[in-house]
Amino acid sequence: MKRLAGLETEYGCMAPESFGLPAVPTRVRDYIFKKKKLGLIDLHDRDYDEPAGNGGFLFNGGRLYLDMGHVEYCTPECLSLADVVAYDQVGEVLLQQALQELHLIPDVSFIKNNIDHYTSATFGCHENYLLNRDAPLTKKNIDTLLTFLSVRILLAGAGRVGMTQAPRRYGKMDGGDGVPYQISQRADFIQTDIYEWVQFNRALINARDEPLADYRRFRRLHLLLGDSNLLPFANALKVGSTALMLDLLEADALPDIALYDPVGAMRKLSHQPNGPWKVELADRSECPALDILEEFLAAANSGKIELDADGKWTVDAWRFALDHLRHDRGALIGKLDWITKQFLLESFIESEGITWKDTWLESLDLEYHSVDPAKSLLAGLPGTALIQQGLPGLAKRDFFIQPPPNTRANVRSEAMRTILHKKLSYVIDWDLIYIGEGKQIHLDDPFVCDLKTLNSFRTHDHR
Repeated sequence: MKRLAGLETEYGCMAPESFGLPAVPTRVRDYIFKKKKLGLIDLHDRDYDEPAGNGGFLFNGGRLYLDMGHVEYCTPECLSLADVVAYDQVGEVLLQQALQELHLIPDVSFIKNNIDHYTSATFGCHENYLLNRDAPLTKKNIDTLLTFLSVRILLAGAGRVGMTQAPRRYGKMDGGDGVPYQISQRADFIQTDIYEWVQFNRALINARDEPLADYRRFRRLHLLLGDSNLLPFANALKVGSTALMLDLLEADALPDIALYDPVGAMRKLSHQPNGPWKVELADRSECPALDILEEFLAAANSGKIELDADGKWTVDAWRFALDHLRHDRGALIGKLDWITKQFLLESFIESEGITWKDTWLESLDLEYHSVDPAKSLLAGLPGTALIQQGLPGLAKRDFFIQPPPNTRANVRSEAMRTILHKKLSYVIDWDLIYIGEGKQIHLDDPFVCDLKTLNSFRTHDHR
């Protein structure tokens, strides 16, 4: 890719109510940092809801912490699709291994999904993309980007049983028959196009200007709408297609496609797993969403932007997905999450002689997202491994402890090892590290990966 990208995944946790304290996420966090020593835990308060000891940075360049009671795992800054997906999968394995070694299985499990069927709560998979500060964020380009994000769920949705209703724990249910199955887990929770905050009035695009890098050169596009993908093909296609749209945006080469209501269009698409997948354009005419995705793919492949190896993989995968969405969805089983889950659930319905109204399916919905291979519905499904997706440059490294070598995550990791070895005091953030008494490492340029930068903490003395 031409830009850095990374994912933040919030994990659901299933444990008996009588399990007692400390809560499972707290036990897992403490085990990862204090027993396994896979990173350095924060010694300082990061915010009012992130006190000292709440989480920390990992030696693989990522971060793990507790967010409103659940575990959140962040990948390091990555420059390739293979790295994004590989480091994202580390979170799944890391949490499962912690449960095993803490002897919490089978009572406890982590779920990589975005909804709680019982409480109607949602938890996210946030995407982050580095963007040039001078990118032409015109109304036309923003409207087109919103259109892409709205229709992208046909490629990147994780699927879910049912629709968002009043929390069942309060004995309340919305009227109507609802939707038995839909394409996206997050669609029912997105309320507006663009908004600054993340917990209320969730938006397609988070407008908070927090680059975590040199603000004079960079922006960070922070997206809240995406589902947590289990299948590496879908995860890579989600990130790769979005990165290509940002390449087009920076080149001011996006097509001019605006929807009348991007949020409403996304929700409508999500509620139609069997089509017809039509959306309303800004002029109130209707257009097939697959035709819009075709137009975006044509723009990416038009020669207006240069395609690197990741870009070429993405346009090929995009082409494959669109062709089979039109003509043979069965070929996308094991590729796109929402289609794979629909196939598995429909097979179960047929074999058990039940209907979509059976609450059994909500349990199976969760099991699809279990990080425990012994429980996951994906276990044994052929062709789903990361190594089988043909992603360029999939490295042979220990993704649990080694960072990407071509981003600032490499510098951060090496600084952390120096801190640990020399028993120095520290404050660590994505773009700045304080070491000892007033010495600093500045990581304003996220592309700087030269370990010589570590020498800066000997000279940048701000006492």
